[in-house]
Amino acid sequence: MQEYVALLSKYFIAICMAVYTLESFLVFRFKQEEARRGIYLRQTILIFFIQFAAFMTLVIKSGDLQYLLFYGIVQLMLFGIIMITDMIYPRANRLLINHICLLLGIGFIILCRLSYQRALKQFVIVILSMVIAMFIPSLIEKWRFLKGFKWVYAVAGIAGLSAVLIYGQFSHGANISFSIFGITFQPSEFVKILFVFYVAASLYESTSFLNIAFTTVFAALHVIILVVSKDLGSALIFFIAYLFMVFVATKNYLYLLLGIGGGIGSAIVAYHYFKHVQVRVQAWLDPWTYIDNQGYQVTQSLFGVGSGSWFGMGLMSGNPDTIPYVEMDSIFSAICEEMGVIFGIMLILICISCFIMMMNMALLIKDNFYRYISYGLGVIYIFQVFLTIGGSIKFIPLTGVTLPLVSYGGSSVMSTLLMFYIVQGLYLIRQKEERNGRRKKRRPNREQRYRRETETIPPEDDLVFLDRETE
Repeated sequence: MQEYVALLSKYFIAICMAVYTLESFLVFRFKQEEARRGIYLRQTILIFFIQFAAFMTLVIKSGDLQYLLFYGIVQLMLFGIIMITDMIYPRANRLLINHICLLLGIGFIILCRLSYQRALKQFVIVILSMVIAMFIPSLIEKWRFLKGFKWVYAVAGIAGLSAVLIYGQFSHGANISFSIFGITFQPSEFVKILFVFYVAASLYESTSFLNIAFTTVFAALHVIILVVSKDLGSALIFFIAYLFMVFVATKNYLYLLLGIGGGIGSAIVAYHYFKHVQVRVQAWLDPWTYIDNQGYQVTQSLFGVGSGSWFGMGLMSGNPDTIPYVEMDSIFSAICEEMGVIFGIMLILICISCFIMMMNMALLIKDNFYRYISYGLGVIYIFQVFLTIGGSIKFIPLTGVTLPLVSYGGSSVMSTLLMFYIVQGLYLIRQKEERNGRRKKRRPNREQRYRRETETIPPEDDLVFLDRETE
C-alpha cells in the first residue's frame, strides 16, 4: 500500500507543478493585479498540495515522524509569508511572492530528503531573512535619496570583496567566505546587490563615454578581486550583469561587442592561469575519461538526471547522495532524479517567469535609476539559474554557484530574498508612477482651464446685442 501511495504521489506532484507553471504564464494576460487574484489563489492551493504530497511521501517511505513536524512548520512559514506580505503591502506583486514560496518549498522538500539537519538550518536562515526582507519594499519606496550614494556602494562592495580575499577561508579551490562567531558568510552574495546599485546610480548620472569609462574601471575592480580570490562563478555573474546594464542604458552595440570580446579573452586567460578552471573544463569536455576524479561530479549528476526519467524515481527511492556537493551545486540533478525531468523543466520555466516579471517591471518604470536596478537584479538571478542548471546537465562547465532559493546556503538564500523584495519595492514605485500619471491626466492644465473659462463667456457680438435690448 505504501508503494502505491508513493507511486501515485509523484504523478500528482508533477501534474500540480505543470498546472502551477501554466498559470505562471497565463497571469501575463492581465495588466491589473485585481484581475489576477483568481490565478494567485489557485497557485497558493497548488503550492500546499505539492508540499503535502511530497512530505507525506517522505513520512511513508522513511517511517520517520520528524518529517511530519517539519512539514507543519514549513507550511506555517509559507502561509505567513503570503499573508504578512499581503497585509503589509497589499499592492505587492503576488506572482513573485508565490514563486518565492514554491521555490523555498521545493528546496525544503529535497533538503529534508538529503539532510534533515541542513534543512533545519536553512529554515532558521529563511525566517531571519524574511524578517529583514519585509522592511525592504517600504524603504525602497520611501528612500528616494538612494540614487545619490554611488561611491558608497562602490567602496563598500570593493571593501567587502577585499576582506574575503585577505581574511577569507580557502575551500574548494577559492576564497569565498569567512566566519564570525561560528557563522559563515559569503560576502559576494550581498556585494552583487551593492554592485547593481552602484552601476545603476552611475548610469543614472550620465551615459557619456567618460562616465562609462570610470564606471567600467570600478566595476572591473570588483571582478578582478573575485578572479584573484578564484571565485570565478561570481566574477562571471558580476561581469554579465554590468555588460547588460550598460547596453540597456546606452543602446550602444559597440560596448556590447567590446564586452563580449573582453569576456572571451578573460576566459582564455583564466583557463591558462588557473588550474581548477582547467580541471573543470576537462571534466566538461570529456567527463567519462576522468570519471574517477575530475569528472566524477559531472557524471554522477548526469546519471541522476538520466535515471529519474520523466516522472522521477520517487522521493527516497533514488541515490542523489552519490553526487558530490549535491545540496549546493547539483541540487537540480537530485530534483530530476527523484521528482522527474518534467518537474525539473517546470522548475526552469518558473524561474523564467520570475525573470520575465522583473523585465516587465523594468520596462514600465519611468525612473531610470530604478529601471536599471530591476534589469540588473533580473539578469543576476536568471544567469545564476543558468550557471547552476547548465553545470548540472553538462551544458556548461561547473561554476560552483547555487540554485537561488532552492540550494542549501545561508548567504545565497538571504541575498536572493533581499533581491526579490527590492523588486517588490520597485513594483510599488511603478504603481505610484501610474497613479500620479492618472491624476495628471484628470487634472486640467492652464490651457485647458482657460478654454473652459472662455467657453462660458458669450461672444462679443452677443454682449452688444444684449446691451441694445436692455436699452
